[in-house]
Amino acid sequence: MINVVSKAAAFLVMAGMTASLAAGPSAANERISKDTGPASTACDVHGKGTAAWSSCVGTASARMSDQELFYAGYWLAKSGQYQEALRYLTLAEKKDERVLTYIGFATRKLGRVDEALPLYREAIALNPDYVVARAYMGEAFLTKGESAKARGELAEIADRCGTSCPAYVDLKGHIAEYEAGASKG
Repeated sequence: MINVVSKAAAFLVMAGMTASLAAGPSAANERISKDTGPASTACDVHGKGTAAWSSCVGTASARMSDQELFYAGYWLAKSGQYQEALRYLTLAEKKDERVLTYIGFATRKLGRVDEALPLYREAIALNPDYVVARAYMGEAFLTKGESAKARGELAEIADRCGTSCPAYVDLKGHIAEYEAGASKG
């Protein structure tokens, strides 16, 4: 019975998202944040990334919209389920800076930093102002011991959104941690 309710809720969520996207760009933009995809869904009554949430969202499928694939992949990646996130994200349209960025994020978190860097670069080529990709690329450079390149991305972020935006604050913190660790070693 619970599974039927979960599947019904997932269907309603998907139908609602499809209706929102079909209504046009302005309706879709009201539900979709630049960084996180759809703002909220019925599946979010479960903790994002949990087994119950994943069951509600459903298995990665080409029948899902790019927004649904991104949303599921984003939250799985943010929940530390990188391989599962890639199952969703790699099905989505690759000409989207958010999708490329989070494929890069999950790939980097799986330890494949050299594979992640071109994905961040491609995302930035699509949208040079997408500071999330720049921040994650900066973190990738730190992983490779290239703090000067990370600082270069930090400067780009500052030019594009200032020094108080979350991408700047996060990358600045990672650089400070990296440099503090390097000075101790």
